[in-house]
Formats: sequence, structure tokens, C-alpha cells
Amino acid sequence: MERLLHHPVIMRSHIILMYASLPDEVYTIDTLERLRLAGKRILLPEVTSETDMQLRVYGGPATLHEGSFHILEPTGELCDEAEHIDVAVIPGMAFDREGHRLGRGKGYYDRFLNRVKTYKIGVCFDFQMMDQLPHDPHDVMMDEIIY
Repeated sequence: MERLLHHPVIMRSHIILMYASLPDEVYTIDTLERLRLAGKRILLPEVTSETDMQLRVYGGPATLHEGSFHILEPTGELCDEAEHIDVAVIPGMAFDREGHRLGRGKGYYDRFLNRVKTYKIGVCFDFQMMDQLPHDPHDVMMDEIIY
């Protein structure tokens, strides 16, 4: 997360799509707060159906509650500025060196990221980096992976 915080794209960004980490993902909760306190507008996903998610503004740790799939979701205002996201920081079960991402199988991020044009940074642990992953034409590739 330190490398992410000092990444040039993050440093110059104003609106950042992040995620509230699950126990098996790179821990982001402290990073969310650091970015928010640095004046960044942080957006987090909220699952709204079996196929869709929407974005809400992160307003601090007290504004998170357990939502779908035991993911911490924000209670902040609904975001209507997805087209203005400067960078998206995306979790995954695995990534490959070409930028492919293996998610949890529901396709929420792929469907969402197919609708917006933004720089995409995947974050993972070393052991989640693979030489090659299977992928489909609808899968959205990451522009960069930090591990």
C-alpha cells in the first residue's frame, strides 16, 4: 500500500475507485483513510443486485457497514461521477503479467469497468501473480499490477 500511495497516478488523482478489503485481500482500510485525509474523493462499490454494483463516497471508517458477501460497503452519498474516476484500484484472486485478472467469478468489476475509461491498477500479494491466466474477451485488463 505504501507503493500505491506514492504512485504518480494516485498522487495526481482526485477521484479514486478503491475497495474495502476482505481478510484474504491486500489490506486497504488504513489506505482509504489516508487518501481521504489527503483530500482525495474515494469511491467504494456497493453491490445492488446479483449482477450490478454502484459507487458510494467513502466518508471514513464509521461510514462502512457489512454488505453483500461480507464486504464492507459505504453508506455515503451515491456517486454519479463514475465517468470522472481518475484511477481504479482493483482486487483480484490472481493476476498475470499481461494484466489479466481473475476475480471471484461474479463479474461485477468487469461489467463496471467496461462502462468507464480510467487507469486500472490491480493490487495483490506476490503469490497471486501468475505467468498466465485464462481469460475471456469480456474480461477487463489492468493497466498495471502492484504486488
